[in-house]
Amino acid sequence: MAKLYFRYGAMGSAKTLNLLAVRHNYELQGKKVILLKPRRDDRFGAEVVRSRAGLSYQADLLLDDDTVFSPDLFRGLHCVLVDESQFLSPAIVEALRQVTLEHDVPVIAYGLRTDFSTRMFPGSQRLMELSDAVEEIKTTCMFCNRKAIFNLRHDSEGNAILDGPQVMLGADARYSPVCHACYVSRTGQSIAEATRNEAALPQG
Repeated sequence: MAKLYFRYGAMGSAKTLNLLAVRHNYELQGKKVILLKPRRDDRFGAEVVRSRAGLSYQADLLLDDDTVFSPDLFRGLHCVLVDESQFLSPAIVEALRQVTLEHDVPVIAYGLRTDFSTRMFPGSQRLMELSDAVEEIKTTCMFCNRKAIFNLRHDSEGNAILDGPQVMLGADARYSPVCHACYVSRTGQSIAEATRNEAALPQG
């Protein structure tokens, strides 16, 4: 049976660049790949998958929370690639898990593990629970040389933003990869305080 992979990393860890490189390698070998992404991720256009390095592809299918996969979609496929998988609903993650069983096609999902308050996204949590392999794509902290594990939300002047919805696309907020120590020093609060504050925030 084919496997489900979840490859996660902090902001700026070249997740999408990695995904596009995997797609390119499959295509060089003459193998068929499809690229999926959540519809809600429309920062570069609804159907565009784009890395910060400037490389881009068109998505083959946009995923809604209730998307139902046609069996024909996976006929003759060698791999399914999913970008920004933290935005997937748990139901879609479960459907992708089933794809590996029913169609014997590997699924590789790329995304963030946690939000700006260190809480897991629902899609990422389900991927952690169901994946055969969970792999970290590493990057360093924006403010020191330690490994980044969190995502700091801040404004254009670098001031930490401690509230707001879990998902904020195309807004004034910016994100930087940070280590634990720099997250605490920049936000002025412990991880426990950050997660308590986030519990009362809207999720959409």
